[in-house]
Amino acid sequence: MRSKFDEQLASLHKELITMGTLCENAIEMSANALDECNLTIAEEVSEYASQIDHKERDIEAMCMRLLLQQQPVAKDLRTISSALKMVTDMERIGDNSGDIAEIVSMEHIAATDDKLDIHRMAQATIKMVTDSIDAFVKNDVELAKSVIAYDDVVDQHFNRIKTELIGRLKNSEADGEYALDLLMIAKYFERMGDHAANIAEWVLFSILGHRAGHIQTKH
Repeated sequence: MRSKFDEQLASLHKELITMGTLCENAIEMSANALDECNLTIAEEVSEYASQIDHKERDIEAMCMRLLLQQQPVAKDLRTISSALKMVTDMERIGDNSGDIAEIVSMEHIAATDDKLDIHRMAQATIKMVTDSIDAFVKNDVELAKSVIAYDDVVDQHFNRIKTELIGRLKNSEADGEYALDLLMIAKYFERMGDHAANIAEWVLFSILGHRAGHIQTKH
């Protein structure tokens, strides 16, 4: 019985890694769509977001089967409950990537150097998402903690971008719609950083049995 349960846990682990990879691809493609103002790439992000939604439902079903059909011990319960929480944050990362792609698709944003700071913020967010998934794959406590700490870097990027864009909006000659679009995109990247930090928190919980107190509730 335990052997069967371990096989199912291994399958759950693989599915989480697959979903994490989809999230990494979605956020990176949304950043590329923004950098290049590429509508084709933006459309592909929507497909990734759809795949992430399906994967979330599949993993939730796997977790429920494990809980109902097996008799998990405390460590197993932590793993399964953490997986249920992690897929929610991963799904929201997919949604936020799709939100960015949707703004790019409206064609209000041009491929200019204006987005340089947002590009840096996007790269910082991608790092958080990648490292949070790696922390799960490797059961790496220190890497998970570093992801949580790195959220401050993403927040600093967002605050700088927000201050700059508010300054632009005060200028009557500024393109208000363009500035607001960039602000929304920056906000979506900031939210994805929060979700990556949440994933790292659940990694810590699955390994240590407690969280570091950072769990967010942002959507």
